[in-house]
Amino acid sequence: MLAFICWIALIAPAYAQTSVTTACTAQILKVQSTQGDADGRRPVDAKWQTVTLPDNWTSRWPDYSGTAWYRVDWQRQCINGQNQRSSPVALALESIVMAGEVYVNDSQIWRDKHLTEPLSRSWNMPRYWRLPETLLKDGVNTLWVRVIGVAGQTPGLGPVYLGELHATLQLYEDLQWQNRTLFVVNIVVNVVMGILFFCIWLMRRTQSEHGWYALMTLFWVLFASNVLATTPWPFPDSVMAAKANAVMAILYVASFCMFTWRFGGQSLPRIEKVMWTGAALLVVMLMVAPAAYLAGALGIGILIPAALFFINCLQFPFHAWRTRKTEHVILAGLLLFFFAVVLHDLLLLLKIIENGRAYSAISSIATTLAMSGILGLRHARNMRQIDRFNHQLEVGIGRARADLSATLEREHALALTNNRLQERLQIAHDLHDGLGGSLVRMMAMVQQADMPLQNQQVLSMLKLIRDDLRQTIDSGSSAGVKVPATPTEWIAPLRHRFMQLFDELEIDATWQLPAEWRTSPNALQCLTLTRLLEESLVNVVKHSRARRVEVRMHLPEYDVLVLSVEDNGVGFDVAAVRQAGISVGMRSMHARIIAIHGTLEVSSKTGRTALTATIQLTPSLAPQ
Repeated sequence: MLAFICWIALIAPAYAQTSVTTACTAQILKVQSTQGDADGRRPVDAKWQTVTLPDNWTSRWPDYSGTAWYRVDWQRQCINGQNQRSSPVALALESIVMAGEVYVNDSQIWRDKHLTEPLSRSWNMPRYWRLPETLLKDGVNTLWVRVIGVAGQTPGLGPVYLGELHATLQLYEDLQWQNRTLFVVNIVVNVVMGILFFCIWLMRRTQSEHGWYALMTLFWVLFASNVLATTPWPFPDSVMAAKANAVMAILYVASFCMFTWRFGGQSLPRIEKVMWTGAALLVVMLMVAPAAYLAGALGIGILIPAALFFINCLQFPFHAWRTRKTEHVILAGLLLFFFAVVLHDLLLLLKIIENGRAYSAISSIATTLAMSGILGLRHARNMRQIDRFNHQLEVGIGRARADLSATLEREHALALTNNRLQERLQIAHDLHDGLGGSLVRMMAMVQQADMPLQNQQVLSMLKLIRDDLRQTIDSGSSAGVKVPATPTEWIAPLRHRFMQLFDELEIDATWQLPAEWRTSPNALQCLTLTRLLEESLVNVVKHSRARRVEVRMHLPEYDVLVLSVEDNGVGFDVAAVRQAGISVGMRSMHARIIAIHGTLEVSSKTGRTALTATIQLTPSLAPQ
């Protein structure tokens, strides 16, 4: 493939010239060449020079761009006296670099469409004619070929074939197959494989070797299209087309190296940086090179990537030897084969090997298919790994589901147990805060009574205990009861129950509440405040020995409620009580206020104990 790159970039004609040997053949007597005028007229008094086809006039006329005429003198020779006119003659031209026209004796039989820039491109276009007898003469005939070429692109004339019809036609068809059809197949194969692996890369961006392979094939297709192009379009002239073609060759080699490195898992950041920097410099050099230096620029632009290509083909087998991976070994063998083919064709191109046939065209197709096969093998292996991983993942998920199911069952059992404990704790708090407070009040009333209680008084106490017990049992649904319309309605039952006890204990009680709710609390908040106040007042009766208690409620903000209870009792050590954890009432109050996302502050000293609860009145706290 690289030999083909050099061949295209330098636009070298084919390797031999001949006349087709048959029973009645045409013998080429001599081939001469001279420069021509831009007007296209055949030179009359010119100095003709003998040349050998294929011819590159750069060796005679360096830096010459323009018209050259080739004069091919020939005659028919028949064996055993056969009549010359009984054996028609055919003409085949392998290449005209770059455009031209053909005359037999004085008659024009063909010309390119464009003989001025943008020139037609006949450099890789074999042509065939059956020469009419009316144009031929007995004896020596002359074939005139006008060639319009550009310096730096090996301008000249390729091999000329004259001979019997069928033999020349077969030769032409062979040339057509080698110079055109093979490259059509090559381009089609590369396009298909490039699109396929580009799609694979789009689906799996981590497999960068597929992306580099697709990019490599893109540059190769653009480069190889030069073989089939008959005009320099979309470029304005042949020089610009040659530069662009050389740029495609440079980018192809760079992408090829990236593909092999990524495929082999090689990390060469410094070399990659140097390579792309060098490629950028070569591209700039080619783009700015003037036409007079085009040949040298093309040579440098091709030989440096060629050297990199050969080095890469030789280094990868050493890498494959180290990794011992099957796909690496296969690619290494392919690169060595590729190296041998390219080296053979380069030697043939440089005339170091005199006779032979170039294999780059056919080997490039085989190489493309082989590389695609290697990538396909890797992709198939990756897919098998993915399938195994998916299977393992499925098994793991099944196990995880079983473990999760068992864990959820344990969690459910723990949740049920926890709910039971919470319910018991709630009942304990309710019994302590509700029924316990009632018992404390009644015990205080019995102790303070001057005479035995009457049956009606005992019955009243028992009914009160019954009501508190019923309220405790129904506390799970108490959050759904109707909220009192005003703070006064909310505090009235509790105030009534404690004022009788305070009066008997000679405790002065003050109740300060707002007339209306600014934002109405929900049922759960009302119940919590009731229990909190009830427990606080019971503590005043049981422990404080206070002579005065103040209950205040105020609404400092639209949705904030503050409830405080203050007495002038003996006080207690708040920190010590919390640390000891011996106060069920204290823990109960904190638990209740936290449940409705409120805060509770307790401060105490001799002569003053204050409890302050603050809650946020938000609809989110209402039961759903």
